[in-house]
Amino acid sequence: MASWPGLAEDLVLPFRVERTGLRGRFLRLGPLLTEILARHDYPVPVSGLLAELIVLTAALGSALKYDGIFTLQTNGDGPVSILVADMTSAGALRAYAQFDAGRVAALADGPDLSPVPALIGQGHLAFTVDQGQDTERYQGIVALEGSTLTDCIHHYFRQSEQIDAAIKVAVAHDGGAGEGERWRGGAIMVQRLPDVSGAPERGRGEADEDWREVVTLMGSARTDEIVDPALAPDRLLYRLFHEPGVRAFAPLPVSAGCRCSRRRVARTLAAFPREEILALMEDDAVSVRCEFCGADYAFDRGAIEALFAA
Repeated sequence: MASWPGLAEDLVLPFRVERTGLRGRFLRLGPLLTEILARHDYPVPVSGLLAELIVLTAALGSALKYDGIFTLQTNGDGPVSILVADMTSAGALRAYAQFDAGRVAALADGPDLSPVPALIGQGHLAFTVDQGQDTERYQGIVALEGSTLTDCIHHYFRQSEQIDAAIKVAVAHDGGAGEGERWRGGAIMVQRLPDVSGAPERGRGEADEDWREVVTLMGSARTDEIVDPALAPDRLLYRLFHEPGVRAFAPLPVSAGCRCSRRRVARTLAAFPREEILALMEDDAVSVRCEFCGADYAFDRGAIEALFAA
C-alpha cells in the first residue's frame, strides 16, 4: 500500500476492500477539530457531542458527490437544543451548538447517562445537501433513536433504501478545558453499493457474507488506533483488512473554514424591512455575531442607511 508522509490527521482516505469490492472511507481529524471547538469553549459534554457530529459530517459528506454544502443537524427537547455541522464540497468544515448551560451543568451531578437521550432528548436528525439556487435541495429526516449520534446514523441507514453502510466513530479529549485542550476524532465507514464496479462475480449469499466480514473487521479497530496521529492511516487499514486485501487511494484534505463575511451579513440585513433592522440598534449600531466562528460584524447607522439606499 502507498504511504503519504506527513499526512496523518485532517484527512479522508478512500479505500477499497479488494476481494469484496466494498468501498470505504477512513477519516482522522486533529488540529481541525480542536480549532473548531476552541472557537466556542463549550462545556466538555457539549463539545464531545459536537465533535462526534463533525466527524460524522466529514465521513458522510466525503462519500457523497455534490457541489455545494452538506449539513447534519439535530433538534431536540433536551439541554442541547441544536447541533449543526456542515461541510463544503471543497472540504471546509464548521459547526456550532445551542444549549441551556444550567441544564447541562445539572447533568454533571446526576447519573452517567447516554449522551443523546440525556443531552439532546427527543427530536430528529436532518441530512441536507444544498447545491445552490438552481438545483433542488435534498433533505432526509430521521427520529433520534439510539444512545449516540452514530447509533442515530445507523438508524437512518436502516431506514434508507438507497444507503447500505456501516460506520465506527471515535472521539478523544485531552488536556482539560481552556487553551491546553485538544480534541481528536476519526471514523471508518464502509459502503455496499448496488452496482459495485469491479466487484467479483458473487452470489447474494456470498456478498452478504463479505459484508458481514468487512463490518466485523472494521469493528475491531480501537479508539486509540483511529485517532492516533502516530499511526499511519494506511497501516491501520492494512491491519484491519489485509486478509481480504485492501487498497488505499490518494487522501482528501479537510480544513476548518467559515463562509461568513461582512458582505454576506449585509445582504442578509438588507433582506429585512428597514424599520425592523433599525429597531435592533444598540449604541447607534447593529451587531451581528456568526454562530459558527464567533466573528462580529458591526453596522453603524450610516452603514445601515447605505444598505437600504443601495
